[in-house]
Amino acid sequence: MASDRAGGVQSLERAFDLLERMADAGGEVGLSELSASSGLPLPTIHRLMRTLVDCGYVRQQPNRRYALGPRLIRLGESSARLLGTWARPHLAELVEATGETANMALLDGDEVVYVAQVPSRHSMRMFTEVGRRVLPHSTGVGKALLAHVPPEEVRALLARTGMPAATERTIVDPDAFLAELERIRAQGYAVDDNEQEVGVRCLAVTVPDSPTAAAISISGPAGRVTEAATEKIVPVLQGVARQLSTALASNGTP
Repeated sequence: MASDRAGGVQSLERAFDLLERMADAGGEVGLSELSASSGLPLPTIHRLMRTLVDCGYVRQQPNRRYALGPRLIRLGESSARLLGTWARPHLAELVEATGETANMALLDGDEVVYVAQVPSRHSMRMFTEVGRRVLPHSTGVGKALLAHVPPEEVRALLARTGMPAATERTIVDPDAFLAELERIRAQGYAVDDNEQEVGVRCLAVTVPDSPTAAAISISGPAGRVTEAATEKIVPVLQGVARQLSTALASNGTP
């Protein structure tokens, strides 16, 4: 009986691992790719994928490749809403300390999705709709998140998205972008300097040890989020990110 329970848990772990590998690969893969990346034999992967297809979490394409299924959307949206709810008090603290709009975002496939925001009290302030999706190469949160992704995976993502320019300041060269990520790792924070929207600067850091890759940021007019302001804001950002990390770990404790 114990063996059956152990086998069931292992199958569940393997199924979720395959779903995450599919997400990392852009949402669509073939069985041979999954076998190569996971190390599992093809018959095992085929059995798990058939179960996921039957449950609606994966669908099989006409070309026989497998894609993430629509039933995952409800789960993802619900968990993102909860994550945003947990984050809001910390984002409010960030607004209080910096005076600028605070955001939280996740890397979802090839895009960044904003899951929480607390607006600045200034009459001139930045606003990003919760649920909005943008490409990561032109955003502070996207850069912060990609700085922790292996370079070859970043290159593959950039090849898929094409790196369109949102403004004339957007980095559109993969080599230049990878050099930017190296700077971000060295300095511990990311900057969107008029790259997503002209006149707007954004500072971002990742949430350490988050159960899913997450970043928080502040955004405001370039005239307020200056280089001098950056020196004061970044330590506050990093402190709130650590507090949020602790809160998420606490919420995950049985």
